[in-house]
Amino acid sequence: MLILDQLKRSDRGLWLMAVGILAAFGGLLVWLAYLQVFSVSRYQASQQAQSIRRIRFPAVRGTVHDRRGQSLAENRPMFNANLYIEELSPLFKAEYRRLIHERTGTNIARRSWWDWLGRRPAQKPAPAPRLTAAEREALGRQARFQVVNRVVQELAAQIEQPLALDEARFHQHYEELRALPLPLLENLSDSIVARMQERPERPVGVNLDVQPMRWYPHGMLAAHLLGQVRRLDHFQEEIDDGFYYCLPDYQGNVGIEGAFDRELRGQAGFKAVRVNNMGYRQSETIWSPAQPGRDVHLTIDLRIQRAAEQALRQAGAAPKGAVVVMDPRNGDLLAMASSPAFDPNSFVPRMSHANWVRLSDPDLNPMLNRASFGSYAPGSIFKIVVALAGLEAGTLDPREIYSSKGYYSMGRRSRPIGDTAPAGDYDFRRAFKLSSNSYFIHQGLRAGLDRIIEMGQRFFLGQRTQIPLLQEVRGFFPTLEWVSSRNEQGDPVQPGEVANLCIGQGFLTVTPLQMAVLTCAIANGGTVYWPRLVEPVELGGSASAGGLRSAGRPRGQLGVSQQHLALVREGMLADVEDPDGTGRHASVIGMRVCGKTGTAEVALNGGGKRLDTWFVSFAPFEKPRYAVVVVVEGGASGGGTCAPVARSIYQALRQLEIQANSSKPERSN
Repeated sequence: MLILDQLKRSDRGLWLMAVGILAAFGGLLVWLAYLQVFSVSRYQASQQAQSIRRIRFPAVRGTVHDRRGQSLAENRPMFNANLYIEELSPLFKAEYRRLIHERTGTNIARRSWWDWLGRRPAQKPAPAPRLTAAEREALGRQARFQVVNRVVQELAAQIEQPLALDEARFHQHYEELRALPLPLLENLSDSIVARMQERPERPVGVNLDVQPMRWYPHGMLAAHLLGQVRRLDHFQEEIDDGFYYCLPDYQGNVGIEGAFDRELRGQAGFKAVRVNNMGYRQSETIWSPAQPGRDVHLTIDLRIQRAAEQALRQAGAAPKGAVVVMDPRNGDLLAMASSPAFDPNSFVPRMSHANWVRLSDPDLNPMLNRASFGSYAPGSIFKIVVALAGLEAGTLDPREIYSSKGYYSMGRRSRPIGDTAPAGDYDFRRAFKLSSNSYFIHQGLRAGLDRIIEMGQRFFLGQRTQIPLLQEVRGFFPTLEWVSSRNEQGDPVQPGEVANLCIGQGFLTVTPLQMAVLTCAIANGGTVYWPRLVEPVELGGSASAGGLRSAGRPRGQLGVSQQHLALVREGMLADVEDPDGTGRHASVIGMRVCGKTGTAEVALNGGGKRLDTWFVSFAPFEKPRYAVVVVVEGGASGGGTCAPVARSIYQALRQLEIQANSSKPERSN
C-alpha cells in the first residue's frame, strides 16, 4: 500500500520505475507468447531435424611378437591436423554477406539497436538485382571454401610447409560429413608437431589429434611373414548395422596381418554424435568403447630371421629367392625369408604412387613370398625321394656299382640326358655326394614311376602345408590318378619324362616350405610335421612370460626303414664334409651339416633358360635341431650359390648357441 500511496502523490521517479517494470514484464510475456505460440512450428522442425550419427572408431591393433617376445609389428602415435568445421560457422556467414554485397551492392547485415531507436538515420538500400536460389547456393559454397582455404593457408604459414585444399573434396565432406572433422594433414613429422606445439595460437578450428598407427620397427625384416595392412574408410558390415560413418581403420591383407586380422583388429567402438538441423555437431557421447586387439606370438626367432635375410642378400646383387629355417623336432618355423622384400610401413597411412609402381614390378615381384608362394622345379634335391623309393622297393643296392658314361642314353630316337658328374663308377654314397644324374635315372627307372609317386606323396608333395599366411601354392606333384588319366587320353607318360622326374625336372614343382618339411622328416627319423608359425601357448601367457610351448603336430609318418633313412643322412653328410661333395661350401666348423644341392633348368617365356638353384640341409648330424632350405632364381649352381648362404646361417646359429650356453649360470658343486 505504501507504493500505491506514493504513486497517488504523483512521484515522477516512481512512476517511471513502475512503467519500466511493467514494460519489462510485458515484453517478457510477449516473448514467451512468441516462443510458445508463434515459433512452435519452427522449433518443432528444428527438433525433428536433429538426429544421431553413429560413428565407428577403430580399436588399437594387437602386437605381433617373435618367440622371444620381441615386437615385430606394433603401434605408435600418429599426429593429424584436423579442421572442425562447426567452429567456422560465423565466418561462413560473414563471408557470405560480403559476397552478396559484392554481387548486388546490398548490405544484408541486420540493423543495430541504434537504427531501431532512430538514433541513426536509416538508409534505404538501392534497388538491386534479385538472386536465384541456385546463385545464392553457389555463393554459399564459394564463401565456405574461401574461409576454409584461408585457414589452411594460415596453417601452412605456421608449419612452414605448402598446403593445398582440394575444393571438390571439401565440398563433398561438407555436404556429407560436416559433423566430423576434416582431415588436413596426416602422420605429421616430429618437427611439425613441435612447431605447432610451440605456437598455441592455431588457426580457427584446427586441432592436433592423435591416432594409433601400425608400425613395423624392423622395416623390411620378416615383411612377407607379417604381411601388410591396407586403409579402409568403410567397413561394409558396420555400415549394414546402421553406422553413419566409419573413422579410418586398417585391415590385414596377407601374411599374419591378414590371416589373424580379426584377432589383431579387436572390436571397434562407436560413439553417438548429435547434430542440429544445419548438420553441425552439438554433442558427442561414447556408447561402446573399443576393445583392443589380441597379441599374436610367432615361432619365428628375430635373430635367426635377420641372419637368414642377411645371408640371402649375399647370393647376388639383387637376388630373387627364399630361405626357410625349421626345427625338425616339432615343425616350428624359425625363419622365413624372401627376396626381394618390401617395407610394410610404406602402406601406412597410404601407399604412394611411386612405391606402388616399384612394388608392382613384374620382374622383381617384391610382394611375392617366394618361401611359400614360389613354385620351382626341385632339381637334384628330389633325388632324396628317388633314393628312398628305390631303397624301399629293394631295387637300389647302396653297394652296387653303376658305371656312368657321363650322360644317360634314352635310345637312338631321344637325346641323351647330360650329367654334371664325371663318367666313372658309382655306388650310392659317391653318386649322392656328386649328384650323378645317370645313377639316379637308372635307379629311378628300376623302381618305377608308381613307387616314386607313392614315396613323394608320403612327404605330402603337391599339397599345401596350410601355413596361415594367405599366400601359399601347392605346386604340382603327379598322382597315380593323373597318370591313369593320361593313359586313358592316349598320352601316356614317356620314359624320357620319368627320367627327367628322377632328377627333379619335368612335370613337378615344389615350394621351399614343402622341401623344408621334407628335410625335417629325413632329419628326425620319419615324422612329417605340419609347419608351425603361430605359437600355441599353454597355461596362459606367452612362452617368454612363462607359458609352455606345446609339442609339434605330426601330419604323418614316412613309414620307411630307419636303416634307409640313415643311408640318406650319411649321404647328405658326405655331400658337405667330403672334399669332392657338391655341398662342401656349406661346411661349418663346430657343427656337422648335412645337405643336398640341386640345380634345375627352367625355360623362359621369351626364350632362353634360367637355372633355379637349391640347397636343402639339416644340422647337427648327431641331433638335428635345424633344417635350412635355400633357393635362388638364376643362380650358378646349388653348391656355388646356395650352399654359402646356408653356411652363413649355420654360423649365425652356432654363434647364438655359444652365447646361450655362456649365459647359463654354472652349477655349484
